[in-house]
Amino acid sequence: MRSFAVALAFAFAASSAFATTKGLNQIVTPDLQPPGQLSISYQQVDPTIGDPSEVQLELGLTKRAEVAVFQGLDPNQTFLAAEFGLIDHDPYLLSAGFTNWSTGNLGHTNPQPFLIGGLYRGPNKYIAGWARVGAENELLLGYAWQATPRVLLAADYQSGSGNSLTGGFTYAITPNLSLNPALYLTNDDHTLHGYAVLSWTIKAF
Repeated sequence: MRSFAVALAFAFAASSAFATTKGLNQIVTPDLQPPGQLSISYQQVDPTIGDPSEVQLELGLTKRAEVAVFQGLDPNQTFLAAEFGLIDHDPYLLSAGFTNWSTGNLGHTNPQPFLIGGLYRGPNKYIAGWARVGAENELLLGYAWQATPRVLLAADYQSGSGNSLTGGFTYAITPNLSLNPALYLTNDDHTLHGYAVLSWTIKAF
């Protein structure tokens, strides 16, 4: 899940609000993109934690399904992902899906399944789940706090090699434009690395 996880900020602002938990810095979140809403993002990250430059397209298909395409610019590679809502009864969420599926010219990667749940109460968002990466089972943990309508503070953790403990925030510049900078403390060598993604949200249908 490494390439997808660092790409997957899901850090866009919904048209009905400012900063949201779509998503944290590293892990998938159980809330889905609204139907017809398209997020277009550009990220720059330290090459130690992922593709240095990447464009992301994320589209809500229905209330319970979304898809995403992640196009690396350096190196040139494409990853696909999808997420499906299983439970959406306030304050509980549960979603399943896959990440990091690629059949591109840089090699084939199998889809990596995940199951992620959330307890969302007021400004507090608690998230926990599981991901299967190769032959390994990895733990997903996250917490987010809506400090103001424009600012979401978030921290998350994914176990396993190539993943990190992170901390950062999402700032909604406008209802449709957001910035998400973060710092990653890697599990492997415990060094800090930078990450930032700029996201623009539009209504596609």
